[in-house]
Amino acid sequence: MVNYVLFETASGYALFERLQSEEIGSKLEEVQQTVLDLPKFGKMIKLKSFSPFKNAADALENANDVSEAVVNPSLKAFLEMNLPKPSKKNKVELGVSEKNFAGAIKAEMGYDCSSDEMVQELVRGIRLWADKLLAQLKEGDLERAQLGLGHSYSRAKVKFNVNRSDNMIIQAIALLDQLDKDVNTFAMRVREWYSWHFPELVKIVNDNYQYAKLAKLIRNKSNLSEEQLDSMAELLDGDESTAKQILDAARASMGTDISDIDMINIENFADRVISLAEYRKKLHAYLITKMHYVAPNLSALIGEQVGARLISHAGSLTNLSKYPASTVQILGAEKALFRALKTKGNTPKYGLIYHSSFIGRAGAKNKGRISRFLANKCTIASRIDCFNDKPTSKFGEALKQQVEDRLNFYDTGATPSKNSEAMQAVMDSLADEDDDDEEVTDAKPAKKRSADDADEAPKKKQKKEKKEETEKKEKKEKKEKKEKKEKKKKNKD
Repeated sequence: MVNYVLFETASGYALFERLQSEEIGSKLEEVQQTVLDLPKFGKMIKLKSFSPFKNAADALENANDVSEAVVNPSLKAFLEMNLPKPSKKNKVELGVSEKNFAGAIKAEMGYDCSSDEMVQELVRGIRLWADKLLAQLKEGDLERAQLGLGHSYSRAKVKFNVNRSDNMIIQAIALLDQLDKDVNTFAMRVREWYSWHFPELVKIVNDNYQYAKLAKLIRNKSNLSEEQLDSMAELLDGDESTAKQILDAARASMGTDISDIDMINIENFADRVISLAEYRKKLHAYLITKMHYVAPNLSALIGEQVGARLISHAGSLTNLSKYPASTVQILGAEKALFRALKTKGNTPKYGLIYHSSFIGRAGAKNKGRISRFLANKCTIASRIDCFNDKPTSKFGEALKQQVEDRLNFYDTGATPSKNSEAMQAVMDSLADEDDDDEEVTDAKPAKKRSADDADEAPKKKQKKEKKEETEKKEKKEKKEKKEKKEKKKKNKD
């Protein structure tokens, strides 16, 4: 039976003593309505003690501890001071609103804790009448304290991000995929729109970005002349033959004439497509820099885009590092996996890692093998990136070389290097770099240490000699004592 109820407020911890409450008929409507009546509810519980927080920082620290089911030292001292020691005659049971927090208090302090329906009902009533039950303490406005603590708690949760810049990578790769779809759709619309006037240009120029720029430059094909050959060649990366081909096609084109108003609309839309394509390039460069900072080994192994998609699909780099290699292998192919399990068919061999160049280079028989091997290396790279303090891409380069050796093994049969040997080589190279840095920074102190060691050398020799002498004396004394004992025994006999 619950004797006491712990209630956490924004201004401190409150401990209530349970006087009387109905247990058998607790689910009756009449009993539950007593919580809404303050005079009746005041007979059920009584405020025993209250421990205010020192300041806003202390309140935030305790709120974080409660949410993470950690017993704060201030709460521990408060409970030890106000709760009686449990015994066989006097049983103490503490009511706590959250099960995890109740388990933490029981493990830390040994008190029996409960969070059943009756406790939840009492906590509901305390929360309802908290301002009046705690009014006599004069701890300030409870609503203002709750508002301030709520803001600081939410701000701290938003700022706390163990995954460094994972969220930026997730948003960037999602926007990049969306831009790829949108740019392709809009470019096809420009092609269809402008091809009514100049249909031959579609077959000559395949690139959407170049097509939109050429449509903006050429405008009306009847006005195209040899003076524009240089400008067209610049847009085509210096390809003069293609520029001449466009000029010849414009002179013999079968397209219809176009009005100035229609041409203005096509030109405006082509401007939008060009700006989106240029922004897509900038976003791709931004994603590469972020991946080199957050996951350098994963990006060196499998590429920036595929690595970013793995992080995005897992939710964060930490989640990806926790996945086993078998999960990373089929990450992104969940529908095919569940379909295969449902129909008892063949499960998929790869998911997002299929877009890696390694699987494309492998033969048809070895695609499953190389995907399993690559997934294993991806898990190693993601764990190194997640838990390594100093970001480096050397592990990823070594893992990439291992995948290359495995591909070569499938083709030629040459034995690849072992994983332990490759990782040890990288560790040795990093250790050599650290030693070189320490030698450069600690060059002067090293001379002082050598001089001090030279002074301390004779002192150490003297200490050793003294120890040896004392040991010899102790051995002699022991031998003498033994000989005396033996002589006494012989004389007695």
